[in-house]
This record gives sequence, structure tokens and C-alpha cells, in this order.
Amino acid sequence: MKQLSVHELHQWQQEAKPFQLIDVRERWEHDLCKLDHSILAPLTLLQFNPPDLDKNKPLVVYCHHGVRSIAGCTMLEQRGYSEVYNLSGGIDQYAQMVDLTMARY
Repeated sequence: MKQLSVHELHQWQQEAKPFQLIDVRERWEHDLCKLDHSILAPLTLLQFNPPDLDKNKPLVVYCHHGVRSIAGCTMLEQRGYSEVYNLSGGIDQYAQMVDLTMARY
């Protein structure tokens, strides 16, 4: 797995780079704040019931601070996804450094 900074993710978003954004937090967290176009796949369910994802597009996995997403990246790599990125600092860092209007918890 590779690490992706929140600034790099923002650049990808601005460039409309094709990628899939996977949120491994729980639904209640996702309901509080989320990144646009993200697919909710809670870590507790990801290992048993992963969403249908395109293996030809990079995956960016995020959580609150970037710890659970490491486990999510590992699970996805074990399922054959090769271009998997962990969002360093998670959505909390994104809210602090990229989108200051985003709700934090």
C-alpha cells in the first residue's frame, strides 16, 4: 500500500483523476461528514462483504485518522487490488488542511 497525503488527494480531485474513494468508517461517522463520491464500506464488513470495485482504478481508502484505513488497504490488497492508497491523516486531516468547512468530530 502507498500513502497519499490530503493535498495529493485534493489535487487528484481537482484534476478529475479517475479513482475510487473508499470510506471504512462506520455509518454514523459517514453520516457526520464524508468526502464526495466516497463508497461506504465499514471495516467491520469489508473483509466479509466488500463492495464491487473496479480493479483497474486506483483505490483511496480513508477513515477518521488513517489507522483503520491501513487495515482496509491490506484487506483490499489481499483481494487482488494492486493500486491501493491509504489517506494519511484521514478525513480529520482533510477537514483541517483542505476543506475547513467540513464538520469534524
